[in-house]
Amino acid sequence: MARQSYQDKLTELREDVLYMSEVVMERLRMGLDALEQKDRDLAREVIEGDGEINRMYLDLEQDCIDLLALQQPVASDLRFIAASFKIITDLERIGDLATNLGEYTLDAERDLFPDVDVQEMGELTLDMLEDAMIAYDTEDTDACRELAGRDDELDHFAERASEIVVRDLIERELESSDKVEQLLQDVSRLLLTIRDLERVGDHTVNIAARTLYMVENDDDLIY
Repeated sequence: MARQSYQDKLTELREDVLYMSEVVMERLRMGLDALEQKDRDLAREVIEGDGEINRMYLDLEQDCIDLLALQQPVASDLRFIAASFKIITDLERIGDLATNLGEYTLDAERDLFPDVDVQEMGELTLDMLEDAMIAYDTEDTDACRELAGRDDELDHFAERASEIVVRDLIERELESSDKVEQLLQDVSRLLLTIRDLERVGDHTVNIAARTLYMVENDDDLIY
């Protein structure tokens, strides 16, 4: 009976990690929607929802600690718990980045760089995150390795987007210092958005790396 209870706790941990990922992905979608639609109410909802993700993280952190301290797992169970602990850390940080999108929305009033497709970049990160969590759930190591290659694509996308912004900034001619100040604020906010979405991709690769380690005891993707 005690062993069954232990296995039940492991199953529950996996389910709770997956649920946390669903909440984080939904917040990231909401942050992207708020940014695209200039929806200030939706932006505030994303910002206010960060507390829920933080509470989930702390609860799951305690569950991992309890399993490690009270059950003394070995081998594959130990790797599973350790990987899950690291994965919820990455999910919590992605939640923080979604909150950033909400804050950028509250500051933004206009789009000056139509050639930079933030939404496309956001969809790339969401697809990667969803696939990483499916790989965690199904223990799909091939998908974990494939995600590392997709992150390279996301990095190139971010680099190109940043180059577009900088080139446009150089080519603009402004008549007053007020316009220069406003433009610099807009540029800074857009570059931060690009950087944050790129970081979501990095955290997604971290999730894949921990899953690969969990299943095969392979630390090849951990960096």
